[in-house]
Amino acid sequence: MNDHTKPITDPRFSDLLPDWIREVTPPPADAVPRDESRMDYVLRLAELNVERRTGGPFAAAVFGPDGSLAAAAVNVVVPAGCYLLHAEVLALAIAQRVLGEPGTVGRQAGGCELVSSAEPCAMCYGAIALSGISRLVCGASTPDVEAVGFDEGPKPENWTEILVARGIEVRCAVRREQAAEILTQYRDFGNPIYQ
Repeated sequence: MNDHTKPITDPRFSDLLPDWIREVTPPPADAVPRDESRMDYVLRLAELNVERRTGGPFAAAVFGPDGSLAAAAVNVVVPAGCYLLHAEVLALAIAQRVLGEPGTVGRQAGGCELVSSAEPCAMCYGAIALSGISRLVCGASTPDVEAVGFDEGPKPENWTEILVARGIEVRCAVRREQAAEILTQYRDFGNPIYQ
């Protein structure tokens, strides 16, 4: 493991994630361009989750205030049989445990960043708004996700502005085409589309 890599799982969540997730090397903390290198890492997790048939076509990672990887997760809704286990929710939960934050992921740690392979669904949006992160970076758009059949739920049209008003910087469409291709690949493999 590299110096910039902290434990990316917590014993309470380890059995939910596929074993291979620890094998994927995160980008260096000082990687430039930062958003793109972090998204490349997250998209690789999503791609492997599809290829290895260990879950849905989504992944997310939380990077700490020092730029190191605090948590990484993939969507495990189908294999775990629990609709709550979206990649963003798992990554935020793991980061909270790894960083030792009693209430939120980012506020006391000086601000963490969540990088997600897609814009958040309604559930993940709520978790993000309350998480305390300072920045959100997204890949595929909500229309990309819905185009393959996923129901993203009732999210406000101005969701980015609401997050910005809460102190969360938002950047969308980072590596959007690559992220959308992973969604299409998942559907084309005949995998289940779920809410």
